[in-house]
Amino acid sequence: MNGSAGASGTRLMSTVTLRALQKMTTSGGLDTIQQSDRRRAILAARAARFARAISAIWFHTMKPLAVIAGFGGINAAGRSSAHHGYRRTIIEVLAPGLADATIRALARLMGVEGDIDEAKRAHILEHTLVRGLEPDFLDVSSVAWNCRARLADGRGPVSFEISQRDLPQRLPDGWSLEDRGAGRVRVNVAAGAEVFLPVTRRLDVSAAGQVPGGFDPKSWYPGRGHPRAIQLALFAANDALGSLGIGWNTLMTHVAPDRVSVYAGSAMGQLDQEGTGGLLGSRSRGLRPTSKQVPMGLAQMPADFVNAYVLGSVGQTGHNMGACATFLYNLRHGMFDIESGRSRVALVGGAEAPLCADVIEGLSTMGALGTDQALLELDRHLHRTEPDLRRACRPFAENCGFTIAEGAQFVVLLDDALAVELGATIHGAVTDVLVHADGYKKSISSPGVGNYITFAKAVARAMRDFGEESIRRRSFVQAHGTGTPHNRTTESRILDGVAGAFGIEDWPVAAIKCFVGHTMAAAGGDQLASTLGVFAHGVLPGIATIEETAADVLREHLRFSPQPLRRDPVDWDVSFLNAKGFGGNNATATIVSPRLALDRLGQRHGAAALEAWRRRNEAVVQQSEQWDRALTEGTAEIVYRFDHQVRSEDHVRIEDGAMHIEGLPPISLLD
Repeated sequence: MNGSAGASGTRLMSTVTLRALQKMTTSGGLDTIQQSDRRRAILAARAARFARAISAIWFHTMKPLAVIAGFGGINAAGRSSAHHGYRRTIIEVLAPGLADATIRALARLMGVEGDIDEAKRAHILEHTLVRGLEPDFLDVSSVAWNCRARLADGRGPVSFEISQRDLPQRLPDGWSLEDRGAGRVRVNVAAGAEVFLPVTRRLDVSAAGQVPGGFDPKSWYPGRGHPRAIQLALFAANDALGSLGIGWNTLMTHVAPDRVSVYAGSAMGQLDQEGTGGLLGSRSRGLRPTSKQVPMGLAQMPADFVNAYVLGSVGQTGHNMGACATFLYNLRHGMFDIESGRSRVALVGGAEAPLCADVIEGLSTMGALGTDQALLELDRHLHRTEPDLRRACRPFAENCGFTIAEGAQFVVLLDDALAVELGATIHGAVTDVLVHADGYKKSISSPGVGNYITFAKAVARAMRDFGEESIRRRSFVQAHGTGTPHNRTTESRILDGVAGAFGIEDWPVAAIKCFVGHTMAAAGGDQLASTLGVFAHGVLPGIATIEETAADVLREHLRFSPQPLRRDPVDWDVSFLNAKGFGGNNATATIVSPRLALDRLGQRHGAAALEAWRRRNEAVVQQSEQWDRALTEGTAEIVYRFDHQVRSEDHVRIEDGAMHIEGLPPISLLD
């Protein structure tokens, strides 16, 4: 909505409110109001409520709608475009043709060649979703470690020979040297000296949501030593843009360069060897930091790389970190940019690659992860000798901790007018993202009251905007559902309490982390990709890793089931994505179905415009399907433009109230 439209709306609301107030006051008699402070207060409250109602109507009918026109990504279930990752989570109930297409898509990602026989199919299924970490990626049974030891007297001093060039610049206390010639020295170490012994040890945690076995993101483009989260982000962003079915150059002929937004990043930063992990661990490993580790470790690097090497964007950018709610925080920025008119296109994402020994050990030490021993304890009645790593994440059941995971997810948002103009596919729309903190806390990682506010507000506003029937009969919840004892009690209490307050019964609750684990910054994107799959296919995934809920889970108004829930796709209207992040980072997003989004577009643009959109959409769908085929066949191009059309101050000038950058349309300085 542009400035003049916003001003007109404000004036209209003010005029309507004033007239309503005048009508209220005159109907009761001016003398009566003057005689009664109580009457005046009542009328003022009524006028305020009326003003809020008019404001809401204006806001929700006139602001642009943030339409989801493309989506893509990668997690333990596979790639997200064409709903393949979602389909992997319900593959047992899929029609054979759809299941086979998803198996072929996974085969290409995993490097499985040739026709898919039963053995290859079994291999693909076994090496996707939550499972034991694969040894060629991280061997949890033999992780490099340093063991601290103190030397004591034996039959003589400890001594050894090394090359003189390997000596440290400053000798440790207790060392003495003897020249042995030929550039070698004998080192004699006095008793009591401390040393580190290189050893290996086994991690307490074996389960993780690793991307499909054999998938190597850097093999799809020139990786050049990038941290893994950036590799995953570049693949995911390309996947989302390819699924759009509209070439980026085509899109940019309809959008000013400064009306594009990119919000993406990680929650923990890049913690592997190529980023902050390598930087902080370099001294203990006897190495020097590289020139790339500091910048590569910054949390917003996924957005930076997308701008610099995929889009060449000069538009708005940033990253809003919020622990487990990070994706929804970024989604909120993208939605606000679309609704305010600051942007017409927003690429929103999150990426995380925390499957490093140090991160796993740290989370395990704080009691956050489900350890192998704890999983065995859960299944002691089954007399298992090995932990059931496939069922490591058990949301809302008897559980012992969350399952760490890697992944990246991106969505492309367009304003509704641009979507109609270009014939973009409408996968759904983002209508609300609420964010609130917890207030005072005891433990910074413990849950608090903020999620009550976000979730209740989201439901109340959705019921106002889309009607009680849509929310009570045709909505579902994508729960945070981490698989921790704290989460199962606190989140179920929130969901059940809100359901009861708004008259919702047997409310379906899904928990995607039971399939893919907790991808931190990308977790909200996992929920969103699954939601779009539900809108397309009608099947809400069950919580497949549980048999029943724990005794302390509140479920009077909720439906938890290990079995998928099948409906006609048109019978799903709204999904609520919920996030409860460490530190009090709470967010709830409202996602509406393509049907509701198209209803809104029809009311706004008219039947003729919608019919024209349908005709244009046919070609867009064909291009999107071509992207899916190209990825499955291995012929898709992952865009990574290094040193491409680089612009500097020599290419910039300001003239006639506009910024002129060589190769780009003029950018108005006043809009």
